[in-house]
Amino acid sequence: MDTEQGTRPPVGAVVLAAGGSSRMGKPKQLLRIAGQPMVRRVTQVVCAAGLDQVVVVVGANAERVKEALEDLPVQIIPNRNWAEGMSSSLGTGLGALGRDIQAALVVLADQPGLTADLLRTLVARYETTRAPIVAPFYRGRRGNPVLFDRALFADLQAVEGDQGGRGLLARYQSSVERVTVDDAAVLLDVDTRQDYQALDIEGS
Repeated sequence: MDTEQGTRPPVGAVVLAAGGSSRMGKPKQLLRIAGQPMVRRVTQVVCAAGLDQVVVVVGANAERVKEALEDLPVQIIPNRNWAEGMSSSLGTGLGALGRDIQAALVVLADQPGLTADLLRTLVARYETTRAPIVAPFYRGRRGNPVLFDRALFADLQAVEGDQGGRGLLARYQSSVERVTVDDAAVLLDVDTRQDYQALDIEGS
């Protein structure tokens, strides 16, 4: 699509919610944050950002995660190979995006501090620059979620193991559009019981 004519490129999101939560010892997607499962809180934020398509990839505890997302305007995509690592779920999610989607935010389901404003900021920077990768940085540290242009989808789908898009970020470091944000939530994910207990999120 031609942004010069006033139309914006369609942007989607892939929410990665398939992990087995091995370090947590129980499904972290279902941990209660502000009275609701964490995966629902994160996905609601993604839906509120005004994206053109939202895909949620499920794997471990798939049925319970699906229940937590009931009534949200998303596509829930199962990944039977979720145990192979994050890259498997990322590839599955990207493959479910419509052909018209020109870029995708890759969102981790264990980042409960994300806001719709933050996601909109990343998308707006992509719309302005059409950079192949747009990433948030807080005090010099790269955070998540990261936006990837469709030109990199094939590279992302070729990744193996539990690294997601990390390798591409290193390979295309000079092409990354850095968005400086004043929000430490981009660095916060919940992997352990200690992470969960240390959360300081309004309403939780």
